[in-house]
Amino acid sequence: MNTFLKRIFAALKKDVVLSAALTCGIVSCFFCRPAAKDIIGSIDFRVLSLLFCLMTVIAAFKSINVLDSLSQNLLRKCKTVRSIYLILCTLVFFCAAIVTNDVALLTFVPITLIVCSHANIKPLKLIVFETLAANLGSCMTPMGNPQNLFIYSFYKMTNADFFLTTLKIGIPSFFLLFGFLMAATKDVKTAKINIVSTLGPAGVEKGFSVYVYLILLIVNLLSVFHVIHYLISFAVTLVAVLIFNRKLLLKVDYTLLLTFTGFFIFTSNVSSIEAVQQVFKSILNTESGTFFAGLGLSQIISNVPAALLLSSFTENAKALLAGVNIGGLGTIIASLASVISYKLYQNSNIPQDEKEPFLPTFSFYNVIFLVILVLLYLGFGLLEGGF
Repeated sequence: MNTFLKRIFAALKKDVVLSAALTCGIVSCFFCRPAAKDIIGSIDFRVLSLLFCLMTVIAAFKSINVLDSLSQNLLRKCKTVRSIYLILCTLVFFCAAIVTNDVALLTFVPITLIVCSHANIKPLKLIVFETLAANLGSCMTPMGNPQNLFIYSFYKMTNADFFLTTLKIGIPSFFLLFGFLMAATKDVKTAKINIVSTLGPAGVEKGFSVYVYLILLIVNLLSVFHVIHYLISFAVTLVAVLIFNRKLLLKVDYTLLLTFTGFFIFTSNVSSIEAVQQVFKSILNTESGTFFAGLGLSQIISNVPAALLLSSFTENAKALLAGVNIGGLGTIIASLASVISYKLYQNSNIPQDEKEPFLPTFSFYNVIFLVILVLLYLGFGLLEGGF
């Protein structure tokens, strides 16, 4: 029991967001005194189930080296420094839309560090651009990041409303990213490198399990888009994993599920307080107010809890969706995926005297992208007669 409690406290100490979510959830219960049925009713089990299933399927594909194989096969074709920048950032951008921004960074940043080490390239700027690519690419789909999945499910958004909102961010951001990459590599666009020798074998493991995982991915995507009930996808995923690879259950980020649970309870309790309702509703009664509230709050508490908190007080789903996605840029904590890049870079084997400061470069490019995308999004709104 003591060991179990120590592990719990260690996890809480390590994950500040989880600690904050559980603390807010528990403390708010003492003030609001909700009934047990109300606490259970405040938890969105559909979102939790979909998150669990998607994380399990992603872990399954990682276990058979799908992303590693894809990235290494493409990197073998790179002949210049510019091509490395373009290939890696494009991979991160589109992979984040499918496997989430944090998984994309956990996969490609370590590869980037290895490649840059052997090719004698300073990795900082490339990792910052990959972080931008992950946060921007993930905004385009419901499964790209947790806040998208929640908003898509909570508001029961139509596919048209969701994608018309996110593509206004995703498409311009891709071309913006491409332009910055071309400018950043202007001085090394023809610099030749040979990185083939640095890449080890990373073929996809063959076998029946590949087809099983592919079927699971399709089943869960159908569940995300409301084609089949989420309990069916949950049951199918759980049974398949128990049969083919039980260890995948250990790869699921249960702290994220607990974080969502804590914030579900907290937002439900807070939204029941009349004074709080009046304050938030006065701020969030317009699309512009909701957009800037999501954008600003994300800078302080990150975009996932910002989406959970504000959703209880506004019906402006599209504005909230845009606000928390663009709001993932800016500060290092605006998107927790950015913290992953920071930690991977700081913990890398780069000698300390050669390690460039991460935050100045990160903040410089993030603020530029944030300002440009806000202006572009507001421009789209004005053209359509909104805002």
